[in-house]
Amino acid sequence: MHVYFSGIGGTAIGPLALIAKSLGYTVSGSDKQDSQYIEYLRAHGITDIVIDQSSDAIAAAHARQPIDWLVYTSALTIENPSAPEIQFCQANGIKTSKRDELLNVILERQHLKLLAVAGTHGKSTTTAMLIWLLKQLGVPIGYNVGAKISYGDMGEIAPGAQYFVYECDEFDRNFLHFKPYISILSGVSWDHHEIFPTRGSYQQAFRDFIAQSEQTILWQEDATYLGVGNGLLVLQDEPPGLSLAGEFNRRDAWLAIRTAQQLGDWPLDQLLEIMNRFPGLQRRMELLTPGLYSDYAHTPEKIRGAMSTALEMAGQDRQVVIVYEPLTDRRQHHMLDDYKDCFSGAAKVYWLPSYLAREDPNVAILTPQELITHLADPSIAQPAAMGPDLQQTISRHLAAGDFVVGIAGGGGGSLDEWLRQEFTGK
Repeated sequence: MHVYFSGIGGTAIGPLALIAKSLGYTVSGSDKQDSQYIEYLRAHGITDIVIDQSSDAIAAAHARQPIDWLVYTSALTIENPSAPEIQFCQANGIKTSKRDELLNVILERQHLKLLAVAGTHGKSTTTAMLIWLLKQLGVPIGYNVGAKISYGDMGEIAPGAQYFVYECDEFDRNFLHFKPYISILSGVSWDHHEIFPTRGSYQQAFRDFIAQSEQTILWQEDATYLGVGNGLLVLQDEPPGLSLAGEFNRRDAWLAIRTAQQLGDWPLDQLLEIMNRFPGLQRRMELLTPGLYSDYAHTPEKIRGAMSTALEMAGQDRQVVIVYEPLTDRRQHHMLDDYKDCFSGAAKVYWLPSYLAREDPNVAILTPQELITHLADPSIAQPAAMGPDLQQTISRHLAAGDFVVGIAGGGGGSLDEWLRQEFTGK
């Protein structure tokens, strides 16, 4: 079967393409821009990728080898309801769907029980931690994680796997297409406002997700926020013995450990020891070069989590300096009044223009100057832009021994990619 992935460079679509290739599917795809994730896929053998989402491009792929199934990213139809690739497939009788349908087919055919990690924040970290833990325990698994990890591909299925660990996001209600064996909620607060126009609609989606899961593990504050609890495994406090930096990292680690305990009777001391050796994942306080880190935080809760980790890692003798690129303008209009003390503890914040994606052309774009005024202490921040001046500023902070964190949620052309190019040459 030839599966053509539209938006193949996405952090959810790309790993699924890797899995499909490993199972013998012919895989090709497209994206609107090149990125480090596209290069990752090419390096892993998926070379038939075009940076062109026109009808001509997919027609050429179909001419080379007939396409049986178009799997497309949710963003494709949100950005353009008349997307040329979908129109081409409809005109030529080619099956089209979002990624959930293909993944459900794979889960059924491979007889895999789904361990689904959902939540507004902490999904990638919790997913990566659970993968790390189960691999170290020798449990064969399949998985799909939205970040690069050092101990496996972003998506794979091991021989003899019984479980599939999936970063199961709520965007476009994706997670409601699955019936997990265990669902793990890493933290819930209102997001994706273009899909969930009210806080109540967002909460209800998570309640529906829990209702269609056989088991659910979550923290008490999330159970309270959602108004659930009966029959669920509700966590109160993390145990002593976790030495990972950052409160949110330790909480995610405890979720992973408690999930593993539902699958086997390993001693807690063994699980803690393995988790304390967790090597991390890309863009989650990832070291790029001495003193410079990259983090994916893009909501107030994630920023606070990143700050707590940075302050612990920096210690008493180093200043924490943040370079911040907000993710999407549309999100800023909902969260600007929640910034307040997000960057508390930072000596300086360099605030970049928002990374734009799927924006409403009728809504004015908020500038860094406007957003900075919503901090509890605006004096710590100043507007900035990617370029030679910012590169020199960061270099000065690194030379002074400061702990510098680039916080960005965007993909191709984002602050994260710019930092890698400027400071690592990659």
